[in-house]
Amino acid sequence: MLLNTKQLVGILAALLLLHDSSYAAKPNILLILTDDLGWRDLSCYGSDFYETPNIDRLAKQGIRFTDAYAAATVCSPTRAAILTGKSPARLHITDFLSGLEFPYAALKPPSWQRDYLPHGEVTMAEMLKPGGYESYYFGKWHLGGKEHFPASQGFDHTLAATQAGWPGTYFYPWPMMQDLKGKKGDYLTDRLTDEVIKSLEESRDRPFFTFLSYFTPHRPTQAKEEHIREFESKLKPHHLQRNPINAGMIHSLDENVGRIMQALERLRLVKNTVVIFASDNGGNHYADQPQKTNNSPLRDGKGSAYEGAYRVPLIIRWPGRISAGIETSVPVTSVDLFPTLRSLAGQKKQAANDLDGVDLLPLLLKNQPLQRESLFWHYPHYHHGGASPHGVIRKGPYRLIEHFDGTPAELYNIENDIGETVNLVNSLPEKASELLNELRMWRQSVGAQMPTINSEYDANRVHEAFFFHEWKERMRKESP
Repeated sequence: MLLNTKQLVGILAALLLLHDSSYAAKPNILLILTDDLGWRDLSCYGSDFYETPNIDRLAKQGIRFTDAYAAATVCSPTRAAILTGKSPARLHITDFLSGLEFPYAALKPPSWQRDYLPHGEVTMAEMLKPGGYESYYFGKWHLGGKEHFPASQGFDHTLAATQAGWPGTYFYPWPMMQDLKGKKGDYLTDRLTDEVIKSLEESRDRPFFTFLSYFTPHRPTQAKEEHIREFESKLKPHHLQRNPINAGMIHSLDENVGRIMQALERLRLVKNTVVIFASDNGGNHYADQPQKTNNSPLRDGKGSAYEGAYRVPLIIRWPGRISAGIETSVPVTSVDLFPTLRSLAGQKKQAANDLDGVDLLPLLLKNQPLQRESLFWHYPHYHHGGASPHGVIRKGPYRLIEHFDGTPAELYNIENDIGETVNLVNSLPEKASELLNELRMWRQSVGAQMPTINSEYDANRVHEAFFFHEWKERMRKESP
């Protein structure tokens, strides 16, 4: 049967209506990931020096997690885990790319994926694409070079992605990101936000997924002069966090989060946009003079085995769906974001479902308990932040650290002792044994790689460290 023009137009209109209505039911997603932002680096998490009114407001409009964890003690493994929903141990991306070598330490790291996130892994962008999402990636990548940049991992639009884990400088020009234009004096955090807002202003008939990966407050510790002077004048003897430059960086971060929230308001996108704000690992407690930040009451920070390295801010806002002003102590982790977004977007589970995260929507929407008892971490490396190869399990109030170099395990009740000051491993031997066995069984289940005895061990040179490619070149020159 032949159709006339009027009938064809009617059918096309009906199809477009179905197309639009199916997409309209799906929320937009804005994921903001910061770099080296510690658990106590926001006012709403207890800082009495850093000022973050916009992020505090975001927390009041959604749910704030007190016991959220990064997937790793350093950045690249967490970023890979967020994008795939798999633990760093399963991915064999267990250190920042391409990692450090400590050639004379007691243990030798396993042979792990040093250079990139493999294309065979399904990323958030690839998972959301069949649901009609248009995807954007802005900022730090640190999961491979150009052939593995976000555009090759399912993202429709990308800008300022970097192979390196830091920007080199926060002030224009930015040699590591030729595609981000600017003028002299431009501040990187501002310019990334400019571009994100431009993307929000675009006319579209599809839901968007925007992954904004700020470099802030990763080193180099650089802030605008007016912010530095402001926080120099506010610094008091009682402040634990005492670096005015870092305070200025976090101030700029907060200003720009505020700009994006204002843009969502202006464009009437707030009610149908889920906003997630998180960090990739704990605060960098060992860098700079004065000390870049302080994670107290948590112990240590980035690169260590303790809570200061793993516990991070996490805020999620979805007006009308997630109750405002909620605080929860339910333990969650970076790997939970992938299955949560999959559920949120109504996407089907993959046929081979080897995700390590759990869907947080029952908790977010109905305050239902999660079907999980334990969280696990695996770091078979040394780090100049203080870590030696280790594994961690948290179950209920207990947190056990297994040191792979033979150092005795550590067991803490972090509900009573958040600073991990009293090791209970000898006073609670049965609990320690239970957790140690569970941690080892988990490692086996995900195919975790373990370090081995280093035949080149030299007690006088254990702290000598080289970046991996630097070390490889040195070995090449020294080989006969």
